[in-house]
Amino acid sequence: MKKAANLSLLGTPVRRLWLLLALALLASGLFMTIGVQAEWSFVLPLRGTKLATLWTVAFAIGVSTVLFQTVTGNRILTPAVMGFDALFQLIQSVLAFTIGVAAMQIPELARFGMNVGLMVVLSTTLFVWLFRGQASNLHLLLLVGIVAGIFFRSLNNFVWRVMDPNDFVVLQDRLFANFNTVSRPLLALSLVVIAAMGLWVWRQRHVLDVLALGREVAINLGVDYQRAVMGILVVIAILVSVSTALVGPVTFFGLLVSNMAYQLMHTHQHRYTLAATVLLGALLLVGGQMVLERLFGFNTSLSIVVEFLGGLTFIYLLVRKTRH
Repeated sequence: MKKAANLSLLGTPVRRLWLLLALALLASGLFMTIGVQAEWSFVLPLRGTKLATLWTVAFAIGVSTVLFQTVTGNRILTPAVMGFDALFQLIQSVLAFTIGVAAMQIPELARFGMNVGLMVVLSTTLFVWLFRGQASNLHLLLLVGIVAGIFFRSLNNFVWRVMDPNDFVVLQDRLFANFNTVSRPLLALSLVVIAAMGLWVWRQRHVLDVLALGREVAINLGVDYQRAVMGILVVIAILVSVSTALVGPVTFFGLLVSNMAYQLMHTHQHRYTLAATVLLGALLLVGGQMVLERLFGFNTSLSIVVEFLGGLTFIYLLVRKTRH
């Protein structure tokens, strides 16, 4: 009752979205203008690229997490359970081990395309293999994803142990999310891919509402469950792969913003939850980056703070679910 009363003060879900949009735009405006001491011709392109990167990651990770939680029917799970972050790290590790520091000299577009292509191809192959038979293989998919993630991390540890220490030092910079050194061509390509995926997701928002009711209900209402889930999983793989290849792995960020969106919107309609997740993600990333730059002078990484808060959210959700 108390939660409902607090939410009623914010009005309808549409008004809450407008409020989130205003806050996100305010944070973006402050990020672009506050503390400028150099020429605007230099500051605006530099900060604009970083701002666009933060919004891109917020969209890709937030939307992919909501989609994954919808098809799995569990708000604690994220696409990270499928081992995308471990696969990305394994690709970087194998490249550094086989060709050494020269792996870091591969053109950015080629390296980006290779990372995205490998992650999408491997995950899509897994999806097709497991969904070729009955549509009830979703739980098997999650189990295989967890096992694959453990396997990738084990291979990573092995490669790191036999790798040249000098190569490992260079590799470390690519194993963690970095929002500060994204090139404009990569960002432009990512924006095109994510815009196409976003358009597809928006057209499927009503199907997502039905899928959230459960497999049996969705089938009874006329949804081609297997085809719908397969398409959503492929889109999730593309979104996560693009975000991971662009800035690096971000494990718990989607869990944090998606559950904040559920609590704030207080509805299961995806036209509200998806938009709220993106806006909350952008607000947290842009606001967090601005605080780190202005107050802490880059003494810490935004990804570390985000992962810490996301990890606390994960523990809280586990404890709350256990109590209930």
